[in-house]
Formats: sequence, C-alpha cells, structure tokens
Amino acid sequence: MTQATEPRAARWQIPFFTIWTGQSLSLFGSRIAMFALIWWLTATTGSATVLALATLFATLPLVFLGPLAGVLIDRWNRRAVMIVSDGLIAILSLGIAVLFWTGAIQVWHVYVLMLAREIGGVFHWPAMQTTTALMVPQQHLARVNGVNQAMYGGLNILGPAVGALLLSVTTLGNIMLLDVFTALLAIVPLLFVAVPQPPRKTSGAAPASVWADLVAGLRYLLGWRGLLLMAVIGTLFKLVQTPIMSLLPILVTQHFGGAAGELAGMESAFGIGVVAGGLLLGVWGGFRRRILTMNMALIVSGLATLLLGLLPASQLGIALGTMLVSGAAMALLDGALTALMQSTVAPEMLGRVWMLFASLIGITSPLGLAIAGPLTDALGPQLWYVLAGVICVGVGAVGYVIPDIINVEKAVVG
Repeated sequence: MTQATEPRAARWQIPFFTIWTGQSLSLFGSRIAMFALIWWLTATTGSATVLALATLFATLPLVFLGPLAGVLIDRWNRRAVMIVSDGLIAILSLGIAVLFWTGAIQVWHVYVLMLAREIGGVFHWPAMQTTTALMVPQQHLARVNGVNQAMYGGLNILGPAVGALLLSVTTLGNIMLLDVFTALLAIVPLLFVAVPQPPRKTSGAAPASVWADLVAGLRYLLGWRGLLLMAVIGTLFKLVQTPIMSLLPILVTQHFGGAAGELAGMESAFGIGVVAGGLLLGVWGGFRRRILTMNMALIVSGLATLLLGLLPASQLGIALGTMLVSGAAMALLDGALTALMQSTVAPEMLGRVWMLFASLIGITSPLGLAIAGPLTDALGPQLWYVLAGVICVGVGAVGYVIPDIINVEKAVVG
C-alpha cells in the first residue's frame, strides 16, 4: 500500500498551524452557538424527543452524502471546499440571528440550521483531515491528532461555559452573530496559505466518472477486511454513543435536577477529559499499534458511561468525574483512529474511503436517536446510559480477539 506522502517543506508547522488556528476559532464560535441553541430547545420544549430529532438532523448528511462527498473531496480543490463550507456557516448563522432578533424563531428553524450546517461539514471535515495527511509528516500525525483532540476538549470546556455566560448577559441573536465572525476568521488564512492536493493516478485514459471513483473506493474498503470489521464495530458504538450527548440535557435536568450551569459543568468536564486525553496522546503518541489504543479507549469509555447511568441523583460530583474519564477515552479513540487512517490509506483514496467508513458508522445514528428519544421520555435517561456502557465495553473487548481487527495495520491493501 502507498503510504501518505511526506511533506517536502522543512517547516510544515507554519502553514499547517496557520490554517489550524483559523479553523479552531471557527469551531469555538460554533460550539458556543450550538450550546446556546440546544439549551434554548431544552428550556423551550423539555423534550428528549426534540433533542434527539435535533441530533438526527445533524447526522443525516453524513449518512446520505458522505460517500459522494468523499469522492468529490478527492477531485475538488480542498481549499475552495473549506472556504465555501465556512462561508455557508456564516450565512446560516446570520439568518438564525435575524430570526431571533425579530422573534420569528421556531423549533423547526433550528432543525434546518443543523441540517444545513452539517451538509457543509460533510465536505469540510474530510477536506481538512485529508489536507492534514499531506501537510504533516507521518511520524507526527498521532501527535498532531492528539493536539486536535486537546483543542476539541478545550472547546468543550470553554464553549459551554462561555455559552452559559452569554445566555445570561445577551440575546441568542447576538450569540449567533459571534458564530458568523469566527467563521470569517477561518476563511482568511485559507486565502493566503497553499493547500496541497493529492496526486491523481493517470493512465492516459479519460478521467473516471464520479460513480467509478465511488466504486473504486468501495472496493478498496471491502478489500481491507480489518478496516471493514472496524466499521461494523463502529456502527454498534455510534448506535448507542450518539444519543448519550444529545440526551445529556435531559439527564442533567430530570435526573440530577440541574440547570444551564450544571449542564455546562458536565460538558466542560467532558472537555477537560478530552484535553487530558489529547495531551496524553500528543506526548505519548499511543501504542505503536494504534488499534490497541482504540480498543482500550472503547472499554474505558464504556465503563464510564455505565457508571454514569447507575449513579443516584445525589451524586452529580461523581457524574462529573465519569464525564472527564469518558472525554479522555474519546480523545484517545478518535486520535488513534484518525492517525491510523491518515497513515495507512493511500492519499489519492483517503477522501472517499474515509467518508465511506464514516457513513457506514454514522448510518446507525438515526436509529439510535429514534429509539433513545421516546425510550428516555417513557422510562427516564439512565437506562440508555447503562445499555450504552455495556455495549461499548463489549465492542472494545471483541476488538482484541478478532485477528483481522487486531492486525488491521499490517494487512493493508494495494
């Protein structure tokens, strides 16, 4: 298999982290805006089904557009894709701000916003990740992804805290305007920094069609049994994991008796854990075989979720600890998986293979949300956390005993 092309520039850090900084600022604004919107949905409706539907609309683009987006990312100019995606975020957030200012906002408007934002995200995320694989030397990929996870964790700490603060001092329309400003900050570096494109294999024949490229990516994934089995395990994980965070406001308000401050505390604890796990991965780099890091993180995440579901209402302090551990495990899992994909999948195939992989995993998210929302409304939120914890521990343990999974980094395809 062709390994990811090593960047030729000796000082790769300057161009990469210039783009990275702009994208991080945009994510910060988005995190604040999403916290404010989710709390508005919670305060307005108090319904787990409404929150599950909001998350459902945020997952549908990945399921239905992911494979096509991966093919197009491998064909299109990735800098242009990121600029257009960030511009879409700015326009959508400005529209929602106007609706709040005029008092015309409805719940369905938030659904539309989340759906449209994620359509842009389906193209933006693989464009940034595949660009990272070409800008960062392979030996630094795990550490850079550790830094990314630490950054995501920092956003989970600051985003809810700043969001809760802003909700007490200003309007939701003004908060959405902040999202517009930070999206524009992400566009500016992209106007000046070169973004590499992967080489496309040519044989003198006419360029392959989009469909042919999609089929080629599917064959590549199907021919790599270990990666395909990882996707199967990932579908089980996402089936139970997606509702965990979307139902957190209900767990906090209905079980622990909290409000916006307690919800911000839970999400911030998760973020602190992500920072800790990301920094650990950034320094340590994980096990040499990245699949071992992933399996360990799955089991730890499952145990933390199981404990969260079993805690009595008086133990909010321990619940904060479980969120911290869960965040650290998630950082190790996501960082190790990203580095594994970036370092083993051929650069010219990475966009479509990655999005096929992500779509296969994400396709179960709507099912999980469809089950979890009504079940939580009927029986309370704790049951889902217990079920999710047991399943996560199980899929993590299975990853150790299936040869094709444990040897996934050895059995690569050509």
